[in-house]
Amino acid sequence: MPGPKDLDPSSSPRALLGAELRHARERQGLSQAQLGQRLFVSGSFIGQLETGSRRMQQEYAVLLDEVLGTADFFTRNCAASAKSKYPEHFAEAAEAEASATAIRQYAPLLIPGLLQTPSYAAAVCRAYQPTASEETIDKLVAARMERAHILDDPTDLLLWAVIDEAALRRATGGRAVMAEALRHIAGLARRGRVIAQVLPFDAGAHAAMEGAIKLMDFEEAPPLVYFEGVGTGRLEDDPAIVRHQRFTYELLTACALSPENSLVLIEAMAQDYAHEDHP
Repeated sequence: MPGPKDLDPSSSPRALLGAELRHARERQGLSQAQLGQRLFVSGSFIGQLETGSRRMQQEYAVLLDEVLGTADFFTRNCAASAKSKYPEHFAEAAEAEASATAIRQYAPLLIPGLLQTPSYAAAVCRAYQPTASEETIDKLVAARMERAHILDDPTDLLLWAVIDEAALRRATGGRAVMAEALRHIAGLARRGRVIAQVLPFDAGAHAAMEGAIKLMDFEEAPPLVYFEGVGTGRLEDDPAIVRHQRFTYELLTACALSPENSLVLIEAMAQDYAHEDHP
């Protein structure tokens, strides 16, 4: 029997790689959990590879070829699925984000990437890379704006963002940029594209003071949580960790202003920024 064909990088290589993985696993009569045991990973991790919500790393590609008897198919085609326009530490999370059915995010220090305007994103990218060329910054901003297209159809994705007041008070890019950024969030909320809540300063101590939260749910794969630091990031699928982070997020929504009151505050702050910029 001839082996599977090489993947075409232009036709969703991760999805094709996942489909081939499922086919090869079922041909060997293995469940996801059984294959996971042989790779020392969870069955849910195998499921995420098969649905394309996780990127296949080279080390797993080599093991899959050995366990499933697929010669060097996964090893050869893994590189096609690994190509990304995003920074290495964020690439896998960005790709998972694109296939999520729901994203719940707490942003303590800056407006979430999916809600940013080009001007705000440029200011953030420039702050991260002060010596980068304009071309580099433009590419980073373009990639970030492309991610936001998942919000174009409100029936495809639930995005629920809890934004700390600190992120809204920090004048990233200047007051005019902030006025535009907050109006953009308000516009998305009023059009039903997102649910936005503000966690105000007077909420005091809260359950996520140690950092950001990003939970992602999928139609055919277990949920993930993404942890991000300065120049680092990782996806986690451990059910206990995901469950704890979901509970923490629920506590935040209880402490935050209601969506209606949050919208009033965001629009008022946008007006203040615009007024202060043009006395």
